[in-house]
Order: sequence, then structure tokens, then C-alpha cells
Amino acid sequence: SGGEQKQGGGGFLGGIGDKINSAAGGGKESEKNEDYVDKGVDYVQENVMGQGKQDNESAIEQAKDEQISDFIRGKYKSQTGSDIPIEDKS
Repeated sequence: SGGEQKQGGGGFLGGIGDKINSAAGGGKESEKNEDYVDKGVDYVQENVMGQGKQDNESAIEQAKDEQISDFIRGKYKSQTGSDIPIEDKS
């Protein structure tokens, strides 16, 4: 969510934080590896819920988004009996 989202910058110490965040699975590079369900979660958070840009989330935020997308996948399967036809990249 907006308050915990990593925005980058901050000089030397910010660079260390960015490297730790990336190693933990966050940051812009990790955003590139999201599947379309994860990207849909980001879209709703950014454009419907007004939580700001979702293109450089912390590892914690990305983990939350993955839990949301896994929940969506589970509900879809329980209602339709089949998986969402989008591969889960996590």
C-alpha cells in the first residue's frame, strides 16, 4: 500500500536499501516478472483504490499482491472448476 511502498533514491544508504529490496524480490526488475493477474491487482490498487504508482513496490508489497492474486486464483477455480488460464509466475 502507499505508505510502505519503496520509491527509491536517498543516496548511498538508499542504494543499499534498493539492493536489499531487490535481493528480497522487490523493485522495478521484479515488477517485470509479474504475471497478468498480479498486474491486474496492481492496476486496481493504482487506479481504483488510489494507492499510487505500483511499478516499484517493496518485496513486502509484492508478497501481499501475490497473496491477493493467489486468493483470486483460488476463488476462480472454486467457482469454475478450472484454473485461470494465465500461468502463475511466482
